[in-house]
Amino acid sequence: MEEQPIRPESIDNKKYEDFYKKLRKQIDEYLAKKNFEYADLLLLVPDFFHLLYKLMRDPRVPGDKKLKFAAVLAYFLTPFDLLPEAVLGPIGYMDDLALAAYALNDFINQGDMDIVYEHWAGRGDVLASIQNILTVADYYLGKGLWNRIKKNF
Repeated sequence: MEEQPIRPESIDNKKYEDFYKKLRKQIDEYLAKKNFEYADLLLLVPDFFHLLYKLMRDPRVPGDKKLKFAAVLAYFLTPFDLLPEAVLGPIGYMDDLALAAYALNDFINQGDMDIVYEHWAGRGDVLASIQNILTVADYYLGKGLWNRIKKNF
């Protein structure tokens, strides 16, 4: 059977809200118990999930970018990825975050920064956060793994 492509409208509001709340709670609880070197980045995970969802639903965003954002959101929701959350806990979201930053960086390089700022609900500057995540991804994920993620996306 041929796999159906991910469509932006296939991720509904209820599923998004439930996952966003669960994600925020899971990360907050984890960081309350653990001292994690990249806690500031891990706290961005729900904000990047939210941003991708809002951009995917924005009619001003081109269809090919919406599909890319939908694919990244699906990666967030999939329990089987390169750093599985089921095994690693919230630290497993670091590859999801790196992939989100990579997709957003590509979108921004197309000159769509205003839309990104409009939908950003996180703290601090989104552009600085994206650049910081991409820099840390090389170190945290390792060049080989990070290059495989980017190549497959």
